[in-house]
Amino acid sequence: MLQPMEKYRNLHLWMIIPMVIMQLGIAISYWMNFANKPWGIHIHYWTGTAWYFYLILQPYLATRGKITLHRTNGIIGMFIAGGVCMTAISLLNRNIVNATTAGENPERFAPLEPWFFYGTNVMESVMMIAFGYAVIRSIIHRKELENHAWWLISTVFLILNPALGRGVFIAYAMANSDKMPTINLYVPAVLTQFLILAMLLLVSWKYGKLKHPATLLAAGVNIFVLFLEPIGRSGAVQAFMTAVIK
Repeated sequence: MLQPMEKYRNLHLWMIIPMVIMQLGIAISYWMNFANKPWGIHIHYWTGTAWYFYLILQPYLATRGKITLHRTNGIIGMFIAGGVCMTAISLLNRNIVNATTAGENPERFAPLEPWFFYGTNVMESVMMIAFGYAVIRSIIHRKELENHAWWLISTVFLILNPALGRGVFIAYAMANSDKMPTINLYVPAVLTQFLILAMLLLVSWKYGKLKHPATLLAAGVNIFVLFLEPIGRSGAVQAFMTAVIK
């Protein structure tokens, strides 16, 4: 049986894949409209990118014997993780504004309707809570290599949806431009979750972590995202979001 360090020796290479997917997913909506993005979006994008970079760098350092540097970077990484959470939460109000605007001017946002933005707020809130929980569990298990590593790896799949979802939606909309603005939003949403779950299960299977709590959490969150529409259409959810997030 491989020792833990040897087992994860090539993990950094696997972590490059979701990093590339995240960047490709967000490329059109972010880089093609870079100058018009608000400051909050820029900060969230760069903290998220830094987190994905750390998930490549840290396994590389640990499996190459650079433990002191790995631990120092780990402390910095926890700071970045907090930035990912806080910047994402700070952007929830943007969806409330978009929901209101979409209701007043549906032609501008079609095919996106108000329920989409309310549902997105719920989904992203759940993702961030799960992300924070996974990071905290990684700290608690910092002396247990297998658990520490896997809780951190799971965060990749907890926050991949926003970037990949945008990319899949744009690609789907471009492929069905003749049906705009009446395309079915549920198709790219399901495709996005299928891709994320497939990647999660593949990596979990490779490292023997299919039944690990972190894997189950990531899978559960991504399955929950499939209920975006009924949750977003709930009057109670809309009222709660509007009252709490201002």
